[in-house]
Amino acid sequence: MIQRKETHQVWVGSVPIGGDAPVSVQSMTSTPTHDVDTTVRQIRELAEAGCDIVRVAVPDRRDTQVLPAILDQSPVPIVADVHFHYERALEAVEAGVHKIRLNPGNIADRKRVDDVIAACRERGIPIRVGVNEGSVVERIDASVRTSQKEDLARGPAALVNLMLKTLEDYMRIFDESGFHDVVLSAKSIDATMAIDAYRAVSERFDLPLHLGVTHAGPPQTGRVRSIAALGSLLAMGIGDTIRISYASDPVDEVDDGKELLCSLGLRSRTEPELIACPTCGRIEIDLIKLVADVRRKLATIKTPVKVAVMGCVVNGPGEAEGADVAVFAGKGKGIIYVQGRQTRTVSEAEMLDALHEETVAFAARVERGESKLNATRVNIQPPDPLPRKDGTIPLPVSKEG
Repeated sequence: MIQRKETHQVWVGSVPIGGDAPVSVQSMTSTPTHDVDTTVRQIRELAEAGCDIVRVAVPDRRDTQVLPAILDQSPVPIVADVHFHYERALEAVEAGVHKIRLNPGNIADRKRVDDVIAACRERGIPIRVGVNEGSVVERIDASVRTSQKEDLARGPAALVNLMLKTLEDYMRIFDESGFHDVVLSAKSIDATMAIDAYRAVSERFDLPLHLGVTHAGPPQTGRVRSIAALGSLLAMGIGDTIRISYASDPVDEVDDGKELLCSLGLRSRTEPELIACPTCGRIEIDLIKLVADVRRKLATIKTPVKVAVMGCVVNGPGEAEGADVAVFAGKGKGIIYVQGRQTRTVSEAEMLDALHEETVAFAARVERGESKLNATRVNIQPPDPLPRKDGTIPLPVSKEG
C-alpha cells in the first residue's frame, strides 16, 4: 500500500488536487485553441478516454477570445497554459477557466504576477507554477545567466538546486500575497533528474505536485522515460496529478497515465484489465495477434473484468490466477475458464469470439449484481489430461466447439 504525502488541496473546477483526493490524469490539446470545433472535439476524446483535466495553449488573444465557447462545451475542467504574455492569463481568468499555468522563467515581473494572483483569488482559481530545465536559466540578465551556466556545469545536482531556488523565489510572491491555491511542477527530460527535482520540491513545500517528464518523445521511448520517473515518485507517495506527455495523439498519454495509476493501486479501473503471458517456445498459436484482437474487442466493455490470455496450459493456469475470464491455448485449441470454472473448449478459430462472449456475459452478470469481480486470487486448476512427456497437451474439443 502506497502511503501518499498529504498536501494542501486545491480545486480545478469539480476536480480536487492534493489532500486525500485520488491522483488525477491530465493531458493537453494539440490543436490551435482558436479552432473551437477541433479543440472541443479533442477535449471530448480525451475525456472519453478517462482524462480528468485538459490544458489548452493560449499564446494569442484570439485563443482567449474563444475560451467561453470551449468551456461551454467541455465535459472536463480546462487549464489555460500561459507562457510569455500575462495578459493572456487575465483574459483566461475573465473567460472562466478553471486553472492557470504560469512559467517563472517567462513571467517574472512582480506587478504582473500580482495582477494574475489578484484575478485568480477573486474567481477562486488555482495557479500551477511550473519550472523545467529548458526555461529555468535566466534569459534577460546576461551576468546572471553566465553565473547560472557556470554552476550547471558542475553536475546534475546544480540544476535541481536552481529549479528549487527558482520556485522558492517565485513562491515568495504568492506567500506575501497570501495566495496558497498553487500547484507546483519541476519537469526535466531526464528521468533521474525529474525524480531528484520532485523529491526536493516535495520536501520543501506542502503544496500539491503536478508530475511530468518534459520532451519525453514518441510513445515508444517516452513511455519508458515517463513511467520510470512518475512510477518511482508515485511509489514514494509523491504526486497529486500527472501528465505523461508524448509527441503523438494525446489520448495515448491518458491511456498510459490511467494504466500507471491502476497498476500502482492509485486509481480504480473502470474498464477491463488484460493479462497476457510472455511469448516462449511453448506457444502453439498466434498469441500476439490474439492478444491484439482481444484488446480491441474488450474496448466496448465498461466493467473492470480481469481477462487473461495464456498461450499454453502448462504455466498459464497458475500465472492467470485472479482472472475473471481466461483462455488457455494449446495447439489449435483453447480452454476457457470463468472464475475458475471451465466453461468450454473451442478451436483456435473460435477462441476470440468465445472469449469475448464469455466476458460480455460475465460483465452483464456483474452489472446485474448476480456475480462479483474477483477481489482475491483464485485457484484455476490446469485441465486434464496432464502434459505428455514431450510437453504437448492433448486438448479435447467440446461438441459445441
